[in-house]
Amino acid sequence: MIDWSRVAELQSEVGEDGFAEVAALFLEETDEVVTRLRAGEVTQLPRDLHFLKGSALNLGFRDLALRCQEGERMCNAGAGGAVDLATLIRLYIDSKAAFSNGLARHSAA
Repeated sequence: MIDWSRVAELQSEVGEDGFAEVAALFLEETDEVVTRLRAGEVTQLPRDLHFLKGSALNLGFRDLALRCQEGERMCNAGAGGAVDLATLIRLYIDSKAAFSNGLARHSAA
């Protein structure tokens, strides 16, 4: 679900303080997009999926990035209405929890 090697790479690139800022910004911005999707606002679905995919890749949310990429392809093929938003949103919530729990375990070690 989480690519911890990507997380470690990002931490190494930006340092601990920078990483905390990047992670907080990611979660804030992605929460906004997910809130829109939850509300059924899909007028910008291809753009929202592309944004989520890029953010997810940057922070190591591997499975979410793959699901967003799949949704993007569906939108580009004219099948945006078939994107399973409920599953995508659940995956985001689960990924966010796994990320937070993993960071807490790494900090406690």
